[in-house]
Amino acid sequence: MGFRKFSKYSFLFLFISFFAVSCEDNVQILNDRSSLLSFLSGVTSDPRQALKNWNSSDSHVCNWVGIHCNNDRDHVIKIDLRGRSLTGKISPSLSNLSFLTILDLTGNFFEGQIPAELGRLSLLEQLSLSFNFLEGNIPKELGFLPKMYYLNLGSNRLSGEIPMPLLCNGSSLQYLDLSNNSLSGLIPMNDQCELRDLRFLLLWSNDLVGQIPKSLSNSSIIEWIDLESNSLSGELPSDILAHLPLLQYLYLSYNNFISHNGNTNLDPFFSSLSNSSNLQEFELAGNNIGGALPPIIGDLSTNLVQIQLDENLIYGSIPPQISNLFNLTLLNLSHNFLNGSIPHEICQLERLERLYLSNNSLSGEIPSAFGNVPHLGLLDLSNNKLSGSIPDSFANLSQLRRLFLYGNQLSGTIPPSLGKCINLEILDLSQNRISGEIPSEVAGLSSLKLYLNLSSNFLHGPIPLELSKMDMVLAIELSSNNLSGTIPPQIGSCIALEHLNLSHNLLQGPLPTTIGQLTYLRDLDVSFNRLTGEIPQSLQRSSALEHLNFSFNNFHGNVSNKGAFSSLSIDSFMGNRGLCGSIKGMQSCPKKRIQHLLIVAVILSAFSIAALTFCTLRFPISLEAKFKRQFSVFSGGEMETGEEKGSKEMKYPRITHRELIEATGGFSSSSLIGSGLFGHVYKGLLQDNTRIAVKVLDSRTKADISGSFKRECQVFKRQLHS
Repeated sequence: MGFRKFSKYSFLFLFISFFAVSCEDNVQILNDRSSLLSFLSGVTSDPRQALKNWNSSDSHVCNWVGIHCNNDRDHVIKIDLRGRSLTGKISPSLSNLSFLTILDLTGNFFEGQIPAELGRLSLLEQLSLSFNFLEGNIPKELGFLPKMYYLNLGSNRLSGEIPMPLLCNGSSLQYLDLSNNSLSGLIPMNDQCELRDLRFLLLWSNDLVGQIPKSLSNSSIIEWIDLESNSLSGELPSDILAHLPLLQYLYLSYNNFISHNGNTNLDPFFSSLSNSSNLQEFELAGNNIGGALPPIIGDLSTNLVQIQLDENLIYGSIPPQISNLFNLTLLNLSHNFLNGSIPHEICQLERLERLYLSNNSLSGEIPSAFGNVPHLGLLDLSNNKLSGSIPDSFANLSQLRRLFLYGNQLSGTIPPSLGKCINLEILDLSQNRISGEIPSEVAGLSSLKLYLNLSSNFLHGPIPLELSKMDMVLAIELSSNNLSGTIPPQIGSCIALEHLNLSHNLLQGPLPTTIGQLTYLRDLDVSFNRLTGEIPQSLQRSSALEHLNFSFNNFHGNVSNKGAFSSLSIDSFMGNRGLCGSIKGMQSCPKKRIQHLLIVAVILSAFSIAALTFCTLRFPISLEAKFKRQFSVFSGGEMETGEEKGSKEMKYPRITHRELIEATGGFSSSSLIGSGLFGHVYKGLLQDNTRIAVKVLDSRTKADISGSFKRECQVFKRQLHS
């Protein structure tokens, strides 16, 4: 009986306890719901789209988008709203989610400050607010979260100093990312800071100053240090790095570090890195670090795949021991003061994909052994003092996509074997001493998608027709060579072309109208050639053209200031005497209505067989030059001597014997329009579009020809008026 009585009361006690706990859990989930709705009220983007079923009366909070609960569905433990395009501010009400362990709002558009109240989330382990527009200081309260091991506030607009508790509170922080903000001041780690669990420290792209704290050496299991793009200074942290055996990634580029012994000794730095047997990448670019590359660089981890030491003050030769790093895929030593030849050992790096040695003082020939680097996709040897010819072995580089050899002293011809580099997208051989013709095999590289630059060499011969196969190339630069012949109209097949420069060559003939049909062409320069004919109207109709240069050729004809020419000045047309039009500073085109006839008889005493006279149509051209005329002038049929008119302003241009020859095609039979007692008459067209009639007088005729000549000019005048 007693037992049964005891069991009855025990059961009642258990029931009451369970009911109390159940009610408490219900209260908790209701509180969580209220906190989430308060957060939702601060979201200004449309919640019906971004947070679909939030605020639904018939939906449990654990079913809301981005919300995760525990197994009993009575506590919210995780909020994951990554990349939901949410805008607004982060509500402090989230601090009421007392069981929350993960809060991830990455990749949204939240503004304002980080609520300091989040420091009350005692169970929070992961906080990620990166890639938003948060501003202001980082709350120091976040540094007191005891279970926090992952904190990512990168890529915001945070400012001020890094709070000391974030790094020196004895927490179990493993991952810290404050990169890409506007944080200032020192890295706050005193001698008491340990951070023994820290594995990732990312502070790149801020305004941090001072030296790297020595206490960082206490983080002996750290794998990733990225302090790039700050204003850190002092000697390279060799003492710290020597105590980080597990280091895999080290990025110190674009700071103000110097090497040891007054910026002259790199040995201690490379010696300290030799202890990091797992090192895969290190970058030290843009620090103005001095010293020679020591042979000990070959003792670094064979796991190294990337080394970037560009934009420094490193001098001396490239140590051949670098070939020991056989897993290297990227080596960047550009923009330094390296000299000597390129060591052949560098070609033993069979996994090398990108090699930058540009902007140094390297000399000698390009090693032909580069053809043995099967995965090489980018080779930049530009702006050095390299000589000799381009190796034929480049034909073996089937993966080569970008080849930069400009700004050297290379000679010889362009090897046709380069045409076998079927993946080549950029070829730049400019500013060398390369001669010969452009090989058709190279001109036909349809793989070129970015640009071809062969400018400032000694190339001659025609522009190959095969150039039309580059239908995806964006820019072609062939300027400052000795190229001749005509511009092939097939160049219009380069449908993606945006930039074309053929200036400073010996090209002749007309400018193909197909160039004006290139839809994306923005820049065209054909200046300083021998091009003739009219400028194609198709160029004026182009909607993409921005920069044009036709100067110093033999173009003629009317040029309007419409379409693509509306923004051009006279500078784009200088040195083309045959051009006229409405461009400011350009001579006006002659009117079609003829005012009266000017007839000038010129006696050329240098010719014993025949003398030349010409009749020319006068157009309203104003000339300022004055000179004495030593020949007879016939105007309106009346003759006046040059001496009588010597004091008057000269209204008509002088025409040279050479211009007469050009105008009449060398007095060709096709220009002959009549013959008379005293000679032959030829038609012609001057460069300014003035039509002329030229009579060749027979100097053996003894009769007075002046009367006959005047009558013929009157006839010409009447014919031209009719």
